[in-house]
Amino acid sequence: MLRLLSRLSIARTPQTPHIATPLRLFTVYSPLAKNLPPRPKPPPESEIEEQFLKGSGPGGQKINKTSSAVQLKHVPTGIVVKSQATRSRDQNRKHARQLLANEIDKLLNGDQSRSAIVGQVKKKKADSAAKKSRRKYKKLAEEKQALHATQHDQSDVKRPESSQDTSQPPRSTSSINKTS
Repeated sequence: MLRLLSRLSIARTPQTPHIATPLRLFTVYSPLAKNLPPRPKPPPESEIEEQFLKGSGPGGQKINKTSSAVQLKHVPTGIVVKSQATRSRDQNRKHARQLLANEIDKLLNGDQSRSAIVGQVKKKKADSAAKKSRRKYKKLAEEKQALHATQHDQSDVKRPESSQDTSQPPRSTSSINKTS
């Protein structure tokens, strides 16, 4: 019964109080997501020095007066990250810890870190898109050239109607050049 309810939605209208209608179900599948390593976990709090700084940049006086920016230092490695993604100190703390975890992962694992693998996947997608674009525009150029060639051939067929010699300039028929 529970499975049935998860696949049905109940529509309530004034005329028909309870009618079950099927939902549209779809599955999002990303084959690349399964190959990625798990997100790195932030280091323990004992290894972190945390400071709250006044913000800077766009946001006006409010961002400049409040200490909502977070700076974290990982004591064993000396890595320092700063986060001022939002105006909320709690959200910035969470974001800074994730940034620190990514930096530590990058330092420890190098090319095998999650961020390096994600970068490789993005580069592969961008290269594939660029290749597809080059193929597309090459094909369009070939089609345009073929179309131009067929139009040129058709215009050559129409030209032979005038059998004048085009190597000499046309004669003038004005009254000035005529002699009596």
